[in-house]
Amino acid sequence: MPALDKNDVRFFSGQSHPELAAEIATYLSVPLEPAAFSRFSNDNLYIQLGASVRGRAVYILQSFIPPVSDHLIELLMMLDIARGAGAREVHAIIPYFSYARSDKKDAPRISITARLIADLLQTAGATHVMTMTLHSPQVHGFFSVPTDPLTARPLFARHFLDQGVDIFDTIVVAPDMGRAKAAARFAARLGVNVAAADKRRLSDHEVWIGGSVVKQVQGYRRALIYDDEISTGSSVVSLCNLLIDNGVEEIAVICTHGLFTNNALERLAAIPQITEIVTTNTVPIPMEKRRPCMKVISIAPVFGEAIWRNYTRQSIADLYTFGDENK
Repeated sequence: MPALDKNDVRFFSGQSHPELAAEIATYLSVPLEPAAFSRFSNDNLYIQLGASVRGRAVYILQSFIPPVSDHLIELLMMLDIARGAGAREVHAIIPYFSYARSDKKDAPRISITARLIADLLQTAGATHVMTMTLHSPQVHGFFSVPTDPLTARPLFARHFLDQGVDIFDTIVVAPDMGRAKAAARFAARLGVNVAAADKRRLSDHEVWIGGSVVKQVQGYRRALIYDDEISTGSSVVSLCNLLIDNGVEEIAVICTHGLFTNNALERLAAIPQITEIVTTNTVPIPMEKRRPCMKVISIAPVFGEAIWRNYTRQSIADLYTFGDENK
């Protein structure tokens, strides 16, 4: 892959995930430019980009991880700085867009926050957004600037195909109907069948899992649970227990965004049938928090390839969330 013009491109990172930003910059053979962050005595944030951006293509990476509000304000300020300093184009690279979960008005007097954040990014100066695996597909439509929802599905498929998949005793399982289409695309890559559970969320920490998935998984020894993100782990734990009760002997848990809040990893590790937890680094997972059965796949090549193709005016259709349908 030819290197980008280092004099024409500026790559910056917010404070949420500088390690991933450095990986992507290395993939692109461009430097990760410095940025200064500090706070005034009244707690107001101060940011200064450490390289000239005038007339250049600027890429700013920020993942919406805790503290989400601080990282959001950082990104908005950095976008505004780049626009105000005369950047030719300003790209917001957001590996984990956490507010994609706030995609509908399902209670009185609440905000459809995903749409609000999309509007704020454009107002701040973003001319283009890249993200990965939005929780709800309709969130893509909230953006008024060109937005690329990328996928890690090929990386997951390669991981399991390299291990070898017994198509007769393995089934992919979606934890709810909302993930059924994504799970079906993943299953098609592996050449196995797919099932979907019925999930009803009772609270932020409690769910009910059931439905026809009980009949669908009977006769399968191994299940690959495929989800977009895991936070508290309540859904996955409930689904695992249901699968085990119906004869599944081995489970692999797969998610793009591994938040693993509270004691989620401990709860998953306590289930002996879970032999592997596979996720990506859209969210940084400290080494001390990882479990022996955990595999963290870097998505730097996906974003790096998408940025390079975008810069060189090439199609990135096969990197999209719905890329399988475009083949």
